[in-house]
Amino acid sequence: MSDTDSFIDEVTEEVRRDRLFAAMRRYGWIGILLVVAIVAGAAVNEWQKAKAEAEARAFGDALMAAMAAETPAARAEAVAGVPAAGPERAAVQGFLAAASLLEAGDTGAALAAWDGIAANGALPVSYRHLALLKRVIAAGPEMPASERGAALDMLAAPGAPYRMLALEQQALDLVAAGEGDAAVERLRALLQEPGVTSGLRRRATQLMVALGAEPGAA
Repeated sequence: MSDTDSFIDEVTEEVRRDRLFAAMRRYGWIGILLVVAIVAGAAVNEWQKAKAEAEARAFGDALMAAMAAETPAARAEAVAGVPAAGPERAAVQGFLAAASLLEAGDTGAALAAWDGIAANGALPVSYRHLALLKRVIAAGPEMPASERGAALDMLAAPGAPYRMLALEQQALDLVAAGEGDAAVERLRALLQEPGVTSGLRRRATQLMVALGAEPGAA
């Protein structure tokens, strides 16, 4: 390479450097602003996470304190007095209050609490279906047969979050109605469900044996 070419390269590099420094002096504040914004955003995000965790912890502590009341009626009253922000926390509060009300013998109030959760469209389907299932179980034969059957049919639909428990309830209803063969078929469907728990499998098997059926038979 000649001295002339080397000189030209050096000049070109120097010009590039000068242009880069000029651009940094002119637009460097934008980069600084972006860095500040990123750092501030991260700080705000961490603060929001910490705030949400603190609120959730405070809510849980308040519920645990309320559940420490001596009588079921007192527990229900204490739980109902805990502030609950958002539909999901209110639903958790409702579940605990309903359980205490049922234990206290106030079945009507417990059913009303579950009805409120089941009808709340702002909640995930898992919350609503659980409330409906609890309502069906707690109401027992006092619930109109057509209403009970429709509720269990919906809860036992394929893909429903509590399908297996609903199938078990349907089998128990069939047994109560004297339809043993239909109950066995429902229990067989339950045992074929993927992910059936050991406890549920044991209950279904015991009921089939009591009905005179072989759990492993087709």
